[in-house]
Amino acid sequence: MAASELDIDVHGITKKFGDRVVVNNIAMRVRHGEIYGFLGPNGSGKTTFLRMLCGLLKPDAGAGRCLGLDFRRQSAEIKKQVGYMTQRFSFYEDLTIEENLDFIARIYGVHDRKRA
Repeated sequence: MAASELDIDVHGITKKFGDRVVVNNIAMRVRHGEIYGFLGPNGSGKTTFLRMLCGLLKPDAGAGRCLGLDFRRQSAEIKKQVGYMTQRFSFYEDLTIEENLDFIARIYGVHDRKRA
């Protein structure tokens, strides 16, 4: 599979908080157009992994690309292309998730045609 066919291509992704390993050696390849879901109990590392993919959190080990961009070195560019919003914690509690994403997109200079 050519690298250009992949939206996500990561390997060895690990994150610790203190002595606690919350993401341990994850490898994942997602082709353009595929949809994935993460299932697991609270505290199992789902959100931490997604935050690393979006360039919001640096992994302790591993490497990878999101939308062809190295998520360790090109996090600013990834943030211009990827919207991320948790279910619980909004930037502004009185806005909907869509309104929060729109607000952040404007801060990062994402134009209307790129918003989905």
